[in-house]
Amino acid sequence: MAPLRALLARGGVLAIPTESSYGLGADPRNLAGVEAVYRIKEREAGKALPVVVSGRGQLADLGVGPDLYIVNRLFEHWPAPLTAVLPIARPLPASAGAANLAVRVPDHEGLRGLLAELGHGLTATSANRSGEAPILDPAEAAALLGGTEAVVVDGGILPGGPPSTLVAIEEDGLVVLRTGSYPSERLWETFARSSKGESRNDAPKV
Repeated sequence: MAPLRALLARGGVLAIPTESSYGLGADPRNLAGVEAVYRIKEREAGKALPVVVSGRGQLADLGVGPDLYIVNRLFEHWPAPLTAVLPIARPLPASAGAANLAVRVPDHEGLRGLLAELGHGLTATSANRSGEAPILDPAEAAALLGGTEAVVVDGGILPGGPPSTLVAIEEDGLVVLRTGSYPSERLWETFARSSKGESRNDAPKV
């Protein structure tokens, strides 16, 4: 694991298996790593990158309050292909200057184990050039990363399918920003119950 930590600290990139396809994993706090992800994807700068974490401790490392209302509710569903826009204490390279960040605890045991061993979260935008199909084959991920200081974490051929469901919490309730593989109807009961029985003073405005 030490070589991967050193690679990421230098601004290198990992191709990581997620629930559906391979993602591009850089340390979200490392500007060089985040810029490398933009170059690989040929993605317009200024668009924030989603991040995956292994648990609450890694949320805190990103500047997310681990005991926020929304975080407590999300852990009734996580691990899951469910991404939430959360407030952060300070902008990060991966947030592209914004005061919030899209985060999830992935429903992929191998990826959660990797994150736990690394000790920090990773960006998890899809491993493909912008506008192209997501990559399911580790050999194709390796080809994408050719010529880049990068390593493919081989998770075999991945199943594909929809991306994670993306949500945010606003003062008037839960907002689904992108419909994905996690059924949004599973969220309604959790958040409706909480809004009636708990204070939402710390519910983020996003």
